[in-house]
Amino acid sequence: MRTLVFGDIHGGKKAVEDLLAKVKPTKTDQLIFLGDYVDGWSEAAETIDFLMELDRQFSCVFIRGNHDELCLDWLKTNKAPEMWKLHGGLATMASYKGMKTHKKEQHILFFEGLRNYYLDTQNRLFLHAGFTNVKGVQYEHFQKMFYWDRTLWELALAIDKNMEVNHARYPKRLLHYKEIFIGHTPVTRIGKTKPVQAANVWNIDTGAAFKGPLSCMDVDSKVVWQSDAVFQFYPKEKGRN
Repeated sequence: MRTLVFGDIHGGKKAVEDLLAKVKPTKTDQLIFLGDYVDGWSEAAETIDFLMELDRQFSCVFIRGNHDELCLDWLKTNKAPEMWKLHGGLATMASYKGMKTHKKEQHILFFEGLRNYYLDTQNRLFLHAGFTNVKGVQYEHFQKMFYWDRTLWELALAIDKNMEVNHARYPKRLLHYKEIFIGHTPVTRIGKTKPVQAANVWNIDTGAAFKGPLSCMDVDSKVVWQSDAVFQFYPKEKGRN
């Protein structure tokens, strides 16, 4: 059994298909998706359909991303904030155009069923963004931090690599879990295109919404698979540039 973690997709269904063809998951594997399934490329609704079907074939865990929550709000209220539309929402809205009500209701149920985080039996934490409570995720007062926070990644990047975990100033947030796997903040912002480790935090978002590939990592072996750069599948689109 492999535990496979996937980075942010942002409506790039073709990249998911390309990546899965390389990963070749089996029925014994567990597939963990870190959120942000929509907002970016033109196949947001199609991506959700694909993931729902994938869930019927494999053991999947779907984490909630901030863009998924924004899309859910729009599907339920028909209200589309300008900021959301500017950051991928327009492409998502277009992909849902003409969808029948019963199908849309199925997508709403999918979004409502997403997890804020997943903690496996080996004390490895999977979530979209981060958390702020120094005692750990179960004590988090601000639930939206699970899919909006960026301070966890910033904190991990800022740690001196020579600092021992028993140092008095070592961040308490990071001591509760063997490893933490996140997305949300593309590693392309620090000039990388493959998953990056900082302290015990692994960032799997390799910029699929922009010019990067979609990535998958085997959390045990740390083997990484990547799709082709996602923008190449959508040559007439701008993504989230």
